[in-house]
Amino acid sequence: MEVLTHYNKSFKKIIYAEKETKNREFDTCNFINCDFSNGVFLSSLFTNCVFTGCNLTMSKFNHCQLDNITFKDCKLLGVNFSSCNDFLFSLKFDSCILDCSSFTRKKMQKTPFINSSIKDADFSECDLTNSLFKNVDLTNSIFNNTNLKSVNFLTAKNYSIDPEKNNIKKAKFSSQDIAGLLSKYDILIK
Repeated sequence: MEVLTHYNKSFKKIIYAEKETKNREFDTCNFINCDFSNGVFLSSLFTNCVFTGCNLTMSKFNHCQLDNITFKDCKLLGVNFSSCNDFLFSLKFDSCILDCSSFTRKKMQKTPFINSSIKDADFSECDLTNSLFKNVDLTNSIFNNTNLKSVNFLTAKNYSIDPEKNNIKKAKFSSQDIAGLLSKYDILIK
């Protein structure tokens, strides 16, 4: 099995939509304004990489390792991060669209989600301990049996989190958005 390694390279405006990338290693690479929509990354390794302005809508990362990866100004609609390897799984998101994405059962401690749309996403059974949701919209996102210990939701909005089904010990919430913790009770808060 041939493995092609890329080290410290920049990939700009690459259009690789609906194509498969298999058995590749990317170390300290930058992907700038690339289109990988509906693409498949299979058994590949990404380490210390930055994706800026990329379209990864409906991309698949089957059996891929994502270690210290930053996504900035990217579209990641419908990406199933649950299919990534657990080993060294570490991501950062800034100004991204993560709507309809799945992070089910991922260990994502200290993950920053900043200035992003995360609507209809699934965080079921995740460990998000000490993560940051800063200026994010979590409309219809699912938190079920999720470890939210010490997570910062102070500037997050539109979340609905059941304290009885999630660990929210020492999590931070703003008083004006506290209704997101009580929505299951169908009560009016004024």
